[in-house]
Amino acid sequence: MTSPQESKRAARASAADSLFAFFKSLPLGDRLIEGGVMAVQAVGSASLAFAIGQALHTEQAFWAAITAIAVSQHSYIDTRNLSRDQFIGAMVGGLCGLASALIGGGHLATYVATVAAAVVICWCVNVGSAARLSGITATIMLLVPGMGSPWDKALLRLGEVTIGTVCALLVAGLMSWIERRWFGQAAKP
Repeated sequence: MTSPQESKRAARASAADSLFAFFKSLPLGDRLIEGGVMAVQAVGSASLAFAIGQALHTEQAFWAAITAIAVSQHSYIDTRNLSRDQFIGAMVGGLCGLASALIGGGHLATYVATVAAAVVICWCVNVGSAARLSGITATIMLLVPGMGSPWDKALLRLGEVTIGTVCALLVAGLMSWIERRWFGQAAKP
């Protein structure tokens, strides 16, 4: 017997496979258009995120741009879901990284334990989809050089992730609105 979560996971995988198969079956011109739309969306959200990060003087505004690209998906709903996972992963990974840095990070064993703890915590609170993202954030907290206290690094990283996800959501929402409006107008005589 399969659990409801396993059924949902299988349905999402099937839907993703179907969407991927659909896009692969499109003619080259249509794939070029879809790729162009995704490029505009990713570049637009990353540029906006980086500009905001720079204007706010975050230490490493490029993380906002990377986050925006990482969560940009073809649909607004997919972007929203991945943004939620990114934010949760950043929160858990940032807190684990902060705790590790405060109690004496700097050793390989501490790093390994911190990343493992971040991943396990996400699974324990039933957000397994954020687990790898929490491990990435903990890794960034512990291995990427930065200035300031561990508190500063954790808050800046979370701020940069937030900027990136919000920008990706804004651009995805705008692109979705434009597509609905354009296709809605094109269908009318």
